[in-house]
Amino acid sequence: MTITITPFEAADESAIEQAYQIGVAQVAADLPDFPPFCRRRFIARVRHPMPGSESIYLLAQIDGEPAGFLVLDLPQLDNTENAAAEPVVHPAYRRRGVGRALYEHGVGVLRERGRKRVSGMSQAHAPDRPSPGSAFATGLGAVDALPDVRRRLDTADLDQAELDSLLAAARARSAGYEVLFWRGRTPDELIADVAYLEGRLLIDAPMGDLAWEPEQIDAERLRGMELALDARGRRRYHVGVRHEASGRLVAWTLLDVSASADWHAYQQITIVDPDHRGHRLGLLAKIENLRHLLAHEPAVRAIDTFNAASNDHMIAINEQLGFRVLDRWSNWQLTI
Repeated sequence: MTITITPFEAADESAIEQAYQIGVAQVAADLPDFPPFCRRRFIARVRHPMPGSESIYLLAQIDGEPAGFLVLDLPQLDNTENAAAEPVVHPAYRRRGVGRALYEHGVGVLRERGRKRVSGMSQAHAPDRPSPGSAFATGLGAVDALPDVRRRLDTADLDQAELDSLLAAARARSAGYEVLFWRGRTPDELIADVAYLEGRLLIDAPMGDLAWEPEQIDAERLRGMELALDARGRRRYHVGVRHEASGRLVAWTLLDVSASADWHAYQQITIVDPDHRGHRLGLLAKIENLRHLLAHEPAVRAIDTFNAASNDHMIAINEQLGFRVLDRWSNWQLTI
């Protein structure tokens, strides 16, 4: 048995297809309640990387048969000693050294680039057993630096009367603020404020022991991120809250739907400027955007969101809306 590791790039259609099929098999086996692995998203990820990050793709084969792949993301504008890793091994080729071979090759690449830490995410437990990702990470000596919890909202179970009551209470506390709606790319007049709020995420959200510094987000970088998301086919729904006295957007939330699963959405970032907390702007924005999404995406029946297990404030808001715990995840960190 011979394991070979080969880098691949945007022009290598054969390797991209092989890696995609590995991803399809892995999601079907390990995450059956997730949307299917999205072809458009994966191809666009290889061909349209996020600005401010270099991505490296490695394909593993056993005797010429595709068995796994590894994605390494290397920040270029901040966190330049860090990297994020996403190893995927085809279920049919596990326990044959594929993950270890990808890891050793990937670590060599990262050390050449001056990286000192690598992080990655995995489900903490599969049904009735530790997840393959957890077993692999602990075997390498990685530590769970930030426990996460995934919650799901079943839209069929939405209590509209309760949402009305919550929304009325939030509006009563948010006098002097205006709710704005948009889809897709951010309007030019809001782009600077949204970039500022995006850049606050790693400042304000609990980060546990993850050694990640805040990202440097400006309008140009945010526009590049939007172009990359457009290429991936992510349909995005936004609500922002503008402070009328200053004219600034001081809260923002985002929901998105993939190109390949119209029944599923992700609740992405929700953030409120610290100077404007205490007015229930987060709750206001999330309820308004939930209804915004469902007005345009009536097929959505499940919305997933991830929160740090210690993020009590955001968890309380999500549970008020009807999100319920599905499973627990680990953010692994390893010093290399």
